[in-house]
Amino acid sequence: MQWITELALERADGGVFTREQAALWVKNRGAGLNGLLKRAVAGGEVWRLHRGLYSLSERYTRTPINPLELAQRIHGPSYLSLETALSRHGWIPEGVQAITSAADGRSRVFNTPVGLFSFTRVPQRVFLAGVRRVVDDEGGGAFFLATPLKALADLVYAQRRDWHSAAPVVESLRVEEESLAELRAELFDEVLPAYPPGRVVRFLEGLRKDLGR
Repeated sequence: MQWITELALERADGGVFTREQAALWVKNRGAGLNGLLKRAVAGGEVWRLHRGLYSLSERYTRTPINPLELAQRIHGPSYLSLETALSRHGWIPEGVQAITSAADGRSRVFNTPVGLFSFTRVPQRVFLAGVRRVVDDEGGGAFFLATPLKALADLVYAQRRDWHSAAPVVESLRVEEESLAELRAELFDEVLPAYPPGRVVRFLEGLRKDLGR
C-alpha cells in the first residue's frame, strides 16, 4: 500500500481529500507529492476526481462515497437541482444517470470514478433562494438541495422550456398534481425574486396562477 493511501485512510474525512491536505500530511508541495499521488492513482488505490481533489478507491473506503455530498466539492458554488433534486424529492422516477446541479460559475461536466456530474450555470439574483441544507441520514454527510419549485425553475432555464402553466410539468415530467399542490405561497415569494425577468419568471408566475398561490 502506498504511503499516501495509508495517510488518507487515517485522516481523509469520508475518504475524500484535496492536494493541499495531502501536502500537509507529507510536508511536501512539489515533485515529491506529485510522485506519491501519481503512484497511488496508478496503483488503483486513489482516484483523481478533479484537479486537486482525490478520494480513496472503492476497495479502500469503509463506506461508499456519497456522490450528492461530493458534487459541491467538485465544482462550486453549486447546489443539487434539476433532475437530481426532483428525483430526491420523489417528484420524478429515480434512475437519473448524472448528478445534476445548478452552478454560479460556468457549466461543466465531470466524468469521475464515483459518477457523472453535470453543472449548469443558472443566472440568479439570490443564488441560494429556495435551497436547503440537507443532512443525509442514508449516505452520510450534508449537501445543498433545491426545493422542488427551485429545481423546476432551474430546469426551465437549463432546458429552455417555454412553459407558462402547470400542464407541461404534469405532461412532460409526469409530476403528480398532488405534488404540485404541496407548493406553498411562501416558497413562491422566496424563489420568484431570485431570477431576472425571462422565461423562468414567466413560468413561475403561470404556475403560481394555476395553483392559486
